[in-house]
Amino acid sequence: MLASELFGNKMPDIEITGIAIDSRKVQNGYVFICISGLEDDGHRYAKKAAENGAAVIVAEKPLDVNVPLVLVENTKIEMANISAKFYGEPEKRLKLVGITGTNGKTTVSYLIKAMLEQTGKKVGIIGTNEILVGHEDVGIRSTTPTTPNALELRQIFSKMVDMGAEYVVMEVSSHALDLHRVYGLEYEVGVFTNLTRDHLDYHKTMENYFLAKKKLFDISKTGVINMDDDYGARLLKSVPCKTLSVGTKDADLRAVDIDIEAKGVEFTAEFDSEKYTAKLAISGMFSVYNALCALGAAIALGLDIKTALCGLANATGVKGRLERVPLDTDYSVIIDYAHTPDGLENVLNAVNSFKKGRCIAVFGCGGDRDATKRPIMGDIGTKLADIAVITSDNPRTEDPKKIIDDIVAGVKGGEYKVIVNRREAIKYALSIAKKDDIVLLAGKGQETYQIIGKVKNHFDEREIVRDILGE
Repeated sequence: MLASELFGNKMPDIEITGIAIDSRKVQNGYVFICISGLEDDGHRYAKKAAENGAAVIVAEKPLDVNVPLVLVENTKIEMANISAKFYGEPEKRLKLVGITGTNGKTTVSYLIKAMLEQTGKKVGIIGTNEILVGHEDVGIRSTTPTTPNALELRQIFSKMVDMGAEYVVMEVSSHALDLHRVYGLEYEVGVFTNLTRDHLDYHKTMENYFLAKKKLFDISKTGVINMDDDYGARLLKSVPCKTLSVGTKDADLRAVDIDIEAKGVEFTAEFDSEKYTAKLAISGMFSVYNALCALGAAIALGLDIKTALCGLANATGVKGRLERVPLDTDYSVIIDYAHTPDGLENVLNAVNSFKKGRCIAVFGCGGDRDATKRPIMGDIGTKLADIAVITSDNPRTEDPKKIIDDIVAGVKGGEYKVIVNRREAIKYALSIAKKDDIVLLAGKGQETYQIIGKVKNHFDEREIVRDILGE
């Protein structure tokens, strides 16, 4: 593609061979886009990009470089525009489904994928756990959590089109919406799961957090919204798109006669004066809401409800979500990504609903993130677990002991022990586990690393549990 095709006729006829926002990845003929991030500013690396072969540099301010410079108001938005043109707008050849909310995004995305696949569709998935088409890895890694940036998304969409995908189901984070990562996209369906305290280190207030999530429904044809959530009820009254409400009360799609057991949930789904039996092999009340959100998306996409429910019933568990570690012990170990107050409360309530012995919960809080949730999680963890082991999560650049002190400040009672080293905390929990107990390792979920300082250290809790038991 010529530079004039990307930027207009005033540009010389330079052959553009690629796009990068990391100067180290620039090759001859690349467009380098200067992105101002939360921790660094790409404008600082424009000269380096030119030295590495950049043919054009896109920036928000004048720079002293010896290659054509394109000045724009917002390089994040321009990155979406440029990458869409360069990759031939692959998003227009796909039907997009976006899920936003504090908790449940990953599970709901996999449930929707299972429902679509039940109808014979080829489906891509983009989210916290992986980027796939069907069961095949796309081979493109995201540099941002949950939702890739606009350039990576066009690269992923292009690859997914080549792999035959018809639909893409993706998690859409509040950061992605606020930072224009999904700029230029249109979703067939946007899904809202819930909104609880998280990411206030970035958004500062719950109102800002809510307004960021709300942006998904400005770019969705239909919004599937959990109206049992207070913010969902508010969202229903204020979004510009068509809506389909889900919940347990007066929703368009309603769950009644709910039965929650250790093996999963079952309920009657009422929609359009019809009743259907819904089953999902993941326990907990939150699974009812996840199932409703997924089924609502399926209905909004025009899927046959009975076929979609078959997909729901056949859906297997999601890695890091109430995931049982296969062990030859008389107690159980469950791994869950719960890293917010609401997430921890939900998973502990679920475990308590089917436990036969005690619940021993190992949890912590991440560093360099919203500190206001720490004492709340301390209260929830010690109140709902029979024994809480408070430890490190991803301390990042904070002092792990200081994070734990913040958690303990919220403790109002209950049995707990503080062990800063997470491996040692897991070892202790396993050592005190008795027959029929459940050891819950909360916070890491699908992650196979622990961030200490700015270094990602390999840390897979499945491996660690087996290693400790083999010692």
